[in-house]
Amino acid sequence: MVQAYILIQTEVGKAADVARQISEIEGVTLAEDVTGPYDVIVRAEADNVDDLGKLVVARVQGVDGITRTLTCPVVHL
Repeated sequence: MVQAYILIQTEVGKAADVARQISEIEGVTLAEDVTGPYDVIVRAEADNVDDLGKLVVARVQGVDGITRTLTCPVVHL
């Protein structure tokens, strides 16, 4: 299982709607709107890195109102 945080910037005023839509995507375990340089922070999981990439590109980035994403895979050192 691969887990990652996805940091999202949205259009002005769209953070709450983006977080709500993303929280309904399979593989997303948490989506919260926040303040700071990013507007939404998402925790997601997938079976492998390829599936994680597909989740981000095909599903998350397709949500209306997103302007930029940054995916940060979780590592266990």
